[in-house]
Amino acid sequence: MSPAPVTKLARPDYWEEACKHLMKKDRVMKRLIPQHGDACLQTRGDAFTTLARSIVGQQISVKAAQTVWDRFAQLPKRMSAANVLKLKVDDMRAAGLSARKVEYLVDLSLHFDSGKIRVAAWKEMDDEDIIAELTGIRGIGRWTAEMFLIFHLMRPNVLPLDDIGLINGISRNYFSGEAVSRSDAREVAAAWAPFCSVATWYIWRSLDPVPVEY
Repeated sequence: MSPAPVTKLARPDYWEEACKHLMKKDRVMKRLIPQHGDACLQTRGDAFTTLARSIVGQQISVKAAQTVWDRFAQLPKRMSAANVLKLKVDDMRAAGLSARKVEYLVDLSLHFDSGKIRVAAWKEMDDEDIIAELTGIRGIGRWTAEMFLIFHLMRPNVLPLDDIGLINGISRNYFSGEAVSRSDAREVAAAWAPFCSVATWYIWRSLDPVPVEY
């Protein structure tokens, strides 16, 4: 079965405004943003698939995660919560998933299939309420929920302080490589609001020019 097509969206409608704001407010952003041309945040897949991929990829390399995902994605006729619930545990384990990740994927599927996860309501919900809803699913912590807000929902003002890349990038770009605390990072990011997601994306680019997608 061929993998699902990657859905690439145009840049978020706030991206140009965000770049202007960040370049005006922050000396590092003024230097970083022009280095990356038209590259910007993009999203793919649906909510369920994006979260399932994040669970599959936990604590293993990107390459290993892709291999396991490719095997797992061939099991259901179509990747959906209802179809994952029909899968046999042995088949999921044979695809390379640990027993714990199988449990997490089943819990994710139950949340979606039962309607506990209210995808349609997210448009009206603020970031913290969505994070609270997502972290009620086994295997999804705050960092995963924040990555989902940035990469899937493309929320403009997420500051993922648990992200090691963000902390390392702030250390390198603002503190000459010295260790950075969460409060240091918050202080730097005060100038980024209301576009912390965009600034975070450029900080990641300063460490790795290849954009990450979830």
